Amino acid sequence: MSHTGQEAPENLRIRASRVELAVRVSGPEPGVPVIVLHGFTGSAAAMAPLTNRLAAALEAAGALPRPLRLIVPDLVGHASSEAPIDPSSYRVEAMAGQVTALAHALGCDTFHLIGYSMGGRVALTVGCTAPQRLRSLALIGATAGIADPDERRRRIEADSAQVERIKVDFAAFVDEWMAGPLFAGQAALGQQHRRAARSQRLAANPEGLARSLEHGGTGAMEPLHARLGTCDVPTLLVAGGSDAKFCAIAEQLADVLPRAEIALIAGAGHAAHVERPDDAAGAIAAFISRAEADRVEAAGSEQ
Repeated sequence: MSHTGQEAPENLRIRASRVELAVRVSGPEPGVPVIVLHGFTGSAAAMAPLTNRLAAALEAAGALPRPLRLIVPDLVGHASSEAPIDPSSYRVEAMAGQVTALAHALGCDTFHLIGYSMGGRVALTVGCTAPQRLRSLALIGATAGIADPDERRRRIEADSAQVERIKVDFAAFVDEWMAGPLFAGQAALGQQHRRAARSQRLAANPEGLARSLEHGGTGAMEPLHARLGTCDVPTLLVAGGSDAKFCAIAEQLADVLPRAEIALIAGAGHAAHVERPDDAAGAIAAFISRAEADRVEAAGSEQ
């Protein structure tokens, strides 16, 4: 049975753990829930290269038992979501709590979770703190934080400088951020893509982004390395094949996470889902399809 006829997304505002999040939801309420989290300076719209392909890719991988229910929030301080003054709302642990609260508000006891970069750190935190809520976990270009104290201190200093840059000249910050190494692989996508990505970021709330980086950045985040063994969830570690740093990080995480596998996307850099969206969507869909099939089989064997 074909499930690719996804209805137009419904734009909602949902209070999740004291923060109001803007959320795009498509697919029927009884559908298989998949939550997708964007990266720093991103939005639900920025994940469209992946989310627009996911339903078709899931069908190609092996039809789900029910239609896909796709849930894509703007994280706190980003795009149309609330940007509260309270700094604790931006901590990675708090954002993880907001994700599980959002799922609960939408009636999802368990769900598949996909996170990119900052969203990947939030997603991995959910995996370490509430693994019972996850059907599977897919991380794109994500880390477990910074374990080395000196390196972490240097990152906090660098992030603090970026926070000041956001406050002083937001447009200059966006241009400098997009000129950084994380975006190098997107140059091949052309100027039209760059202009659209720049406009999307410039539409953001600078104060929300500054708080997000200051309190939820990689330096500020409490590293998860000692807790990775608790993430007993089928996990896919996605990295662009040209992103040597995150390929190495994926290998390190796979050595520690209980049920992890790696998908390298050839010809892609950090944002594999943007640079090679068909390949990334295909790899993630095949993984979710297997995890869902295993879950249904396990439930049947228990009856």
